[in-house]
Amino acid sequence: MKIGLLQIDSTVGDFDGNHRLILEGYRRAVEGGAQIVLTPEMAVTGYPPQDLVFKSRFVPLALETVRSLHAKVGAVPLVAGFVEANPRRDGNPFFNAAAILQHGMPMRVIRKTLLPTYDVFDEDRYFQPGENSEPVVLAGQMVGITICEDVWPAEHLHRQLYQIDPVRNLTAQGARIILNLSASPFHLGKQAERRAMLSGLAERHGIPFVYCNAVGGNDQLIFDGRSLAVDASGHLLGQLAAFSGDVAVIDLESPPIPVPEDPEEPAELFAALQLGLSDYMRKCGFRSAVVGLSGGIDSAVTAVLAARTLGPDNVLGITMPTEYSSGGSVSDSQALARNLGIRCLEIPIQGAFDAVRHMLSDALGPLSGHVAEENLQPRLRALALMAASNKLGHLVLTTGNKSELAVGYCTLYGDMAGGLAVISDVPKTMIYRLARWINTTSDFPVIPPATIEKPPSAELRPDQTDQDTLPPYDLLDAILELYVEHHLGVADIIERGFPADTVRWVQRRVDLNEYKREQAAPGLRVTSKAFGAGRRMPVAQRFVEK
Repeated sequence: MKIGLLQIDSTVGDFDGNHRLILEGYRRAVEGGAQIVLTPEMAVTGYPPQDLVFKSRFVPLALETVRSLHAKVGAVPLVAGFVEANPRRDGNPFFNAAAILQHGMPMRVIRKTLLPTYDVFDEDRYFQPGENSEPVVLAGQMVGITICEDVWPAEHLHRQLYQIDPVRNLTAQGARIILNLSASPFHLGKQAERRAMLSGLAERHGIPFVYCNAVGGNDQLIFDGRSLAVDASGHLLGQLAAFSGDVAVIDLESPPIPVPEDPEEPAELFAALQLGLSDYMRKCGFRSAVVGLSGGIDSAVTAVLAARTLGPDNVLGITMPTEYSSGGSVSDSQALARNLGIRCLEIPIQGAFDAVRHMLSDALGPLSGHVAEENLQPRLRALALMAASNKLGHLVLTTGNKSELAVGYCTLYGDMAGGLAVISDVPKTMIYRLARWINTTSDFPVIPPATIEKPPSAELRPDQTDQDTLPPYDLLDAILELYVEHHLGVADIIERGFPADTVRWVQRRVDLNEYKREQAAPGLRVTSKAFGAGRRMPVAQRFVEK
């Protein structure tokens, strides 16, 4: 059996574009000898469509697109993911579905059984669970068709929520192959988890599994592709490209291949951020970006990502010094811009800073040495960046990292202002690893060594460093990972040997700054728990762990 996998980058709501991608991929797969062709989950509509499904014409247009595909496919069946209206109008109004399309045959529909409602998923808001499906005969084989969550085994963290096992039901009814249409978002380490899960299922049930994953960025989510197939013993038969569209035909009778070595973490992270940035820009209609350059490591990494993703001609850097800026703030920014080949403007904000301080001091009293004075500077820089955005049509990319965002070491309407927070899910310690890795990818250090080596500083007061306010970043990031990503309480973290006072400080800072994150630019998700759609905390709350 030869299975064609269409690992395509669908755009939410672009029915014509998605139709074209599916049909082009289908024809390529058929030419390559495919006997069944598979798309990712909701390839017709794009994933996740969220509340677009409630618009009166959205789901009918999805069905029209499926019917158009049906009219154009040949004898080789195409299994395509889409959103289907619930004809019985019981429960939720829609199904997360897969259409089986074959020339001369009526359309058949398989509906997703297990609907994830955790982290970034909210499918129970829209979809009705499908009833236990039966295997279908395709290309002379009994095939079980599943959609994403349906194949995650019972021991998966969230599967205790479900009372049924779709894979077990299908194999009990004679399915000899399991196909899975998926839109599985990326986070670091996810692919190894997927391979282990699919290999374990194949070995347990003694049949091959074929998994077609989405690729591309949609808002905060990044889909890494890496669709794959495993044989009945769980050995890898083929794996598609990472972070790019791909069409391939995998022969389930072929010998196993070695498991490809996953890239080192900084390389994988860089590729994910590039894809997320590229698709966010393209799908939102932007072609160019502006980045505030401070001479620091965060803005440097953001600028490199922008230049390598969009091209140097489409990136503008702006350095905006004040009396508190070090000499390296401007010189390192200019050196970075030269290394990247991007244009760099210098817009000093000292005059505006003096004028606003004077204006406010008349009404509020002296500001010298107060946080109010410090925060004027990033807000004036945001003013300059947004003016460049308005005048030149660039998207402002914010440069704050996850460590800062977690504890509120950022300025609302200042350095948080922008259209996309590219590195907002990347901890500071990983930013350093990423910067050092970037410098290994060129013949010379693209990021000036001084940028990496100097103590990090917001440069908002004389001789300021981050560690005047924050714990050392290696300690801070370790505590944040346990508190934010693993949901451990204060007492549990302290029991692991972390300083009690530091843990309590971090916990309070994370909780007190929820209101800032509610107003942050959307950020690209690359860890298992990002600030954004997958983390829903109340702003007004008084829960404090003792």
